[in-house]
Amino acid sequence: MQFKSVAQAVAWSMAAMIFGLAVTKVSTVQAGEITVYTALEEPEIADYLAAARKDMPDLTVHVLRLSTGDLGARILSEGNHPRYDVIWGWALTNMMDPRVQALLQPYTPKGIDRVPAQFKDPNGKWFAPTGYMAALCVNTDRLKRKHLPMPTGWHDLLNPVYKGEIVMPNPASSGTGYLQIVSILQGLGDQQGWDFLQKLNGNVAQYAKSGSRPCSMASTGEYAIGASSAIVAMQAVRQGYPVKMVIPKEGAGYELEADALVAGAAHPADAKRFLDWTLSDSAAKLYHKYKEIVSIESPAVAAEADAGMPTDVKKLLFPMDFTKSMETRPATLARWQKDIEKH
Repeated sequence: MQFKSVAQAVAWSMAAMIFGLAVTKVSTVQAGEITVYTALEEPEIADYLAAARKDMPDLTVHVLRLSTGDLGARILSEGNHPRYDVIWGWALTNMMDPRVQALLQPYTPKGIDRVPAQFKDPNGKWFAPTGYMAALCVNTDRLKRKHLPMPTGWHDLLNPVYKGEIVMPNPASSGTGYLQIVSILQGLGDQQGWDFLQKLNGNVAQYAKSGSRPCSMASTGEYAIGASSAIVAMQAVRQGYPVKMVIPKEGAGYELEADALVAGAAHPADAKRFLDWTLSDSAAKLYHKYKEIVSIESPAVAAEADAGMPTDVKKLLFPMDFTKSMETRPATLARWQKDIEKH
């Protein structure tokens, strides 16, 4: 196998060591193998593959894990000569790139009927078992100390009493940050949306590089409100911080993590088996451990409810236009950096 850079070669070798060995000691007789490209985090990959190994002990799964942007570059560089069979857990905004769509093969996995329409492509080129959504981390102790009201959504954050008390992620470096501003722009329209972001900017103390950092800063009491993702907010609640998770009443912007079968896959039958498994009960049970959004019809687990997550998350989601998110991303980030970003 050839690599475009030393970094890619190292990434592949590390993935093979960490994940390849975890799935090869299954049987003296191997029925098949596949190569999967993913942007999922390493701890969840290991957990998912351990469960997949129990359900499909005859299948060897090789995994290459890269960040969302680097994975896109890798997929496009291989083009019509893929060295992989499946795209697993990649941001739908990126997968909607027409150049990527041209590389995918329609497939209807077993269990797809359990997935609502908004989480699957009508043409069968992708489906999204999981995703993440925006949420506010609110430090209740700091609110009381400063006599601030509890916010219920984005518009409440325009209240002058919150000036200097809000931290948001930088949309240029954070996927969570981008989904937050793009949902506002899509919800209010271009002109009103930018006017809103300009007003909100007056209350924002800083823009953090990562999506989790604002919640961390609110959790420790540095600021009253951190705009982040729901999973980070739930983790803060479970860890005992004086934090309340607030899902914006206007609807939460979100990103989906999509799976797809690659056209020209070297091992299509086994690739389809793996994609079927990603919609299984075994997989769904684990998704709740790592994700706020689980599209497969299943009840919320108790830990999510205890952290403040409503039972039916899908009713809270803003109706995102992922194609538009993809098409407008360069212009949106350029305008945000020019007109709003704090230096």
